[in-house]
Amino acid sequence: MADATHPAAIEHLPPFVTAPGQTDYLMVGVIIFLIAFVLILGNLYFQLHAVPERMAHRTSKVQMEIVAVLALISLFTHNHLFWIAGLLLAFVHIPDFSTPLYSIADSLAKLSGRPPVDTEIEDPSHPKHEEPRVKPEPQPEARPDTHGGGI
Repeated sequence: MADATHPAAIEHLPPFVTAPGQTDYLMVGVIIFLIAFVLILGNLYFQLHAVPERMAHRTSKVQMEIVAVLALISLFTHNHLFWIAGLLLAFVHIPDFSTPLYSIADSLAKLSGRPPVDTEIEDPSHPKHEEPRVKPEPQPEARPDTHGGGI
């Protein structure tokens, strides 16, 4: 009597209709599909959201940090204007104004006869903070072969 169908049911049931107490494979498949779809869609969203930060890695440290903060603000506030501002800022190359100004100040200090002022600069790309370069040892000049011999 457990296999008997209800008298109001049609004769041929579709395969996704299960008997009472049996596993509903269609529901299990849909749940797995939805979980995978949500994870893939979330991953794509975060990858797209990180585009300005990846582009800003080629720029200066300050510019990269500003772009990262704008991306985080847009992520948490869902205000896309911050993301667009970060994207535009990542595209723009901001020139380095401090290095020529420090060079001019050092040159003027040398011309006036005063010792240059040693100012602390936080920018590690500034020339004063570069590691000293070691000159390569001069190589002895090779003498021309006067004997006419080969190797």
